[in-house]
Amino acid sequence: MNDTAAPLGSDRQPQVYRMKDLVPWDREKLAGGEGILYGKYSFTRNDPTPGMAIKEIGWMILQPGDSIGMHKHTNNEDVYVIVSGEGLFTDSDGNEIPVFDGDITIARPGDSHALKNIGTSPLIFLNFIGQLD
Repeated sequence: MNDTAAPLGSDRQPQVYRMKDLVPWDREKLAGGEGILYGKYSFTRNDPTPGMAIKEIGWMILQPGDSIGMHKHTNNEDVYVIVSGEGLFTDSDGNEIPVFDGDITIARPGDSHALKNIGTSPLIFLNFIGQLD
């Protein structure tokens, strides 16, 4: 069994990204939110080559009370897959919607959104950003 995540001698990007190899990128008061968004990424939006629709994938953690502020997506889509914890998602119309384990949110081009941890444990979620070139 080959445990290599990236093809050796290949110009292609890896198809498997090991948790131990993910790149940390923590951001304070993201989009005017509170606290720190802790992130570990397989790759960030600066890494994909033209023609790749998925621009960023990461594991995210918001501690209790921390948030990502309301922000608008102009030319990309942003998906959150809630892994564990309790959050409050705010949509483009200002509706606040509780989110829990297994819930999925999306902001399409033109949409705004925000997310806050309203629980007592870390809010853990996967984040995917997609954009057509």
